[in-house]
This record gives sequence, C-alpha cells and structure tokens, in this order.
Amino acid sequence: MTKVVILKEEIIASVVGPTGPEQRRLANKVMEETLRKASLSFPQITYIVSTGYGRINVPFSDRQVTEVTCHARGIVHLFSGARTIIDIGGQDSKGIKIDASGKVVDFVMNDKCAAGSGRFIEVIADTLGIPLDQVGALSLQSSHPVKISNICTIWAQQEVVSSLAEGVPVADLLAGIHYSLADRIVRMVSRLRVEDLVILTGGGAKNKGLIKALSEQLNRSVLVPPNPLITGALGAALIGKEMVEKARKNKTPIETRERVFKEVEIL
Repeated sequence: MTKVVILKEEIIASVVGPTGPEQRRLANKVMEETLRKASLSFPQITYIVSTGYGRINVPFSDRQVTEVTCHARGIVHLFSGARTIIDIGGQDSKGIKIDASGKVVDFVMNDKCAAGSGRFIEVIADTLGIPLDQVGALSLQSSHPVKISNICTIWAQQEVVSSLAEGVPVADLLAGIHYSLADRIVRMVSRLRVEDLVILTGGGAKNKGLIKALSEQLNRSVLVPPNPLITGALGAALIGKEMVEKARKNKTPIETRERVFKEVEIL
C-alpha cells in the first residue's frame, strides 16, 4: 500500500492507496488525492520525506529515510513510553527496539518468507473463501485452536484444507493460523528482549485475532495506534517537519531537491 500524511501541527490529511508495479505513477496519484483532501496545492507543501521499500520511486521527495526510523518516530509521537514496536505488513514483519529517548537501538526483520508476514493469513483466508477483514473476528470464536505444524505457507495451506475436510471448525483453523504466525513473530522479536510498552502497527494491527495471539504469547498487553497503517508515513512527515523547523531556527536554507510531480487523473 502507498500512504501519504500531510502534517502541520497535527495531521490535516492522510490517504492509504494502492501499490503495484507503477510505483511512480501511484505515488503521484495518492499524493494528489491527499492534497485534494487537505484543500492544498503541491507548491504549498514545504518538505517531503519518502520512506518504505518504494521510497526511491517517489520522484517528488526531498529526502529518503528508512522505514525503521520512520516507524519509530511515528510511534514515539503517539506513545511516548513505547519500547518495542512490532510491524506486521503483507511483505514482511519487523521488530524495533526503542530506548527511553525514542531512539532506535536495534531491530529485526523477516522479509524472506510469507509465513512470517501478513501474507500468511491472506493466503489462508483466500483458501477458505473468507474475506480478510473477517478472519480475525472469526478466529475469536474458537474454543479449541488447531495446532498448525507446517511453517511453510504452501504446506500450511494444504494442512488447513485437509483439516477442513476432516470436519475441523473454521474458527479453530483460523485461531491456529493466528497462533502459528504469532509464534514466529514472537520468536523473532524475542531477540530484542521485548519491553513494555509494546505497540503493534501495520495491517496485522487491524486483526483482533492476531492481537490476541500476540498478547498471549508475549504475556503482556499489545497496544494499537488509532490508524496503524500510517505510522511510518506519520514518522516521515514528523521528520520532515523537524528538519524545516531546525532550518528556520538556524536561519539556514531548507535543502530540497528538484521535484518532479505530475498531476494524474483520479480513477
């Protein structure tokens, strides 16, 4: 997904849009949609920071910052006492450790296997013919979660199909899938020595079943931001705002690049 946050003193507009192979065109499209939502024109934006895997494909950004740094900055803004961030997206999962000053001190990432990301649940939801936004709530109806023994997405998919044919309730299968994903993520972030407050972001944070599974396996509460999909974009906006304020305070020029922005038709 492509996210944009426009920030003044507070967020004045945000949009979560699609992503795909035409990243430059989509960046333009989502930016234009956010500008319209904020009733602003592109020249009115003082500074732009891009982040995430596609940050190099945002032709109008002034600076590129890693997603780890931006997620941390966004979360610290929302939860000043945050110490551990778990970010679960469709492509990867990350664990980020923050110190008392809000600085990133360590991080871990799983970006090699779908079974360690939100894609794992997407595949199973598709296999069962259940809308992705319903799998979390359905999993909470389980009374006997099934243990999923396979850690590979393809083999786990076949295991689910076999269990379903044997009459295992869908809710128990979904609960088992959530606990399986949570187990892999918890083992990954345990290398960071998890501390409270633990904050969950990304698409996984919109899944109540995954939140429950993570909380139980971490043996502590897991908090979720009001809009967990935009924390990285919020962090990028905050970093840009701070750079502008610092330049103005020091009475130095704001360093920007030549921006390439082309308005596109919103379909």
